[in-house]
Amino acid sequence: MMNIKKHPTIWGALISITIMLSGCSTLRPLQKQEEVALPPAESPLWSTIAKIQENDWIHILNAGHEAIEWRLRVIDSATQSIDLQTFLWEDDEIGLAVMKHLVEAADRGVRVRLLLDDTFTTTHAEEIKSIDQHPNIDFRIYNPFKRRNDHMVMRQLMNLGEFGRLDHRMHNKSLIVDNRAAIIGGRNLANEYFGTHEVRNFRDMELLCAGAGVQALSSLFDEFWNNNWTFPESLILEKSSDFASTESYNSWIKPSEIYWLNETGEQRKQAWVSLVHETQPANWKLFADEPAPVSPNAKDELPNQFAEELIHIIDESRSSVTLVSAYLIPTPELEMAVERAENRGVDVKILTNSLQSNNHLAAHSAYRRHIHQLVKHGADLHEVRVNAKDRHVYMNRPVETKELGLHAKLILFDDDRTFIGSANLDPRSLRLNTEMGLLIQSRDINQQVRRLLEVDFDKRNAWHLEPQPDGSIQWVSDEERLTKQPAASAFQRLEDWFLSILPVEGEL
Repeated sequence: MMNIKKHPTIWGALISITIMLSGCSTLRPLQKQEEVALPPAESPLWSTIAKIQENDWIHILNAGHEAIEWRLRVIDSATQSIDLQTFLWEDDEIGLAVMKHLVEAADRGVRVRLLLDDTFTTTHAEEIKSIDQHPNIDFRIYNPFKRRNDHMVMRQLMNLGEFGRLDHRMHNKSLIVDNRAAIIGGRNLANEYFGTHEVRNFRDMELLCAGAGVQALSSLFDEFWNNNWTFPESLILEKSSDFASTESYNSWIKPSEIYWLNETGEQRKQAWVSLVHETQPANWKLFADEPAPVSPNAKDELPNQFAEELIHIIDESRSSVTLVSAYLIPTPELEMAVERAENRGVDVKILTNSLQSNNHLAAHSAYRRHIHQLVKHGADLHEVRVNAKDRHVYMNRPVETKELGLHAKLILFDDDRTFIGSANLDPRSLRLNTEMGLLIQSRDINQQVRRLLEVDFDKRNAWHLEPQPDGSIQWVSDEERLTKQPAASAFQRLEDWFLSILPVEGEL
């Protein structure tokens, strides 16, 4: 077969054809019958939990092994409904473990609603259709690509005529069970977010929460579920002979998973009871972007509710702001808010990825243009080391050949407020995508997160960027001091420089 990449004329012609095709027709919003979350379920388990802690409460899911264990336990606790919303879902061990437990919940008669952004569905059509065959599972896709292709680049080319609409994505992550308990935060459903990847894993953080406040999360899920740009998968994905029946799909995933939470109902109840006894009441407020009411292509309808709230809280901060963001590309509004905070004496501390630990090089290339300005304002800047000495905290051993990257998204305001959610501090999260998270009013939670972050800011695990008298910056660890940013190679530095001169910051 001819390799078109070796024949630029043919490749150029193909691009021209796909551009012309992309302009032929566009996807139209879909009117659907409204479907809402079921009321909070009544069960002996939820009654027991409510007797121990009748107020809203929060538990931090810091390490990956705890996050997957409680994710599966929460699913297994469902008696009435499960609503799951996510950006990325792989069919690896973690992804299949979650799916297996969801299917078993559906087998018990639980109504399962699955909402997935369309960015990473390119090779999952058959699996999505197989899952959707279950009578108690309903699968929808947010803001889908009309023209489908298994290759992501080709799919983008085929839909160039709708770039404005498709540039807007749903980055939310939430798992809501029985309208009683929920998990939200930064983790996608894939091995690397739970410390089980063989090569590279992320430091991430989530919240397990319960109480009446969960109903606000259910209402937000309903907004996306009923949005005109959310489509049943059956209207988007073509049917293939490769899709499996519910029975054959079940038999396929059972031997594929590495996580099996094999506990009795009594053991599950005791795990909940032990956890809830350790929690403290915590008031929280949901911060979330709304899905575009008419069209994601309309600039005046792009989501910015979260960004506005964030700037407001930074401006309210009195003593300190700690920003932890995997991808840090300050918008002008955020950069000015940081400067205002510094000018009034607020201590601003930042942790983000380094050149080596960042899995999106273009994002780092845009961030590096802001380094001197942030440090000039007085920000205390730290970057995660890919070979952090304590990376075993976030991944399965052995770790000698594994790398660490940052994926957590959280902010500490003063000593009494904490935000944890899905949003990075970059233009894509603050202007283009929808995001969600909880602002928690609790000194206990604030102090707990600070203690958990101590290992991340330590020079054993992060570079400290120190300004020098001549205006330069040095990267300092517990072992060495560098005059330029640490990199895997000279080529990586060259690639980083090249990407930094491209005018794409607003898309990152």
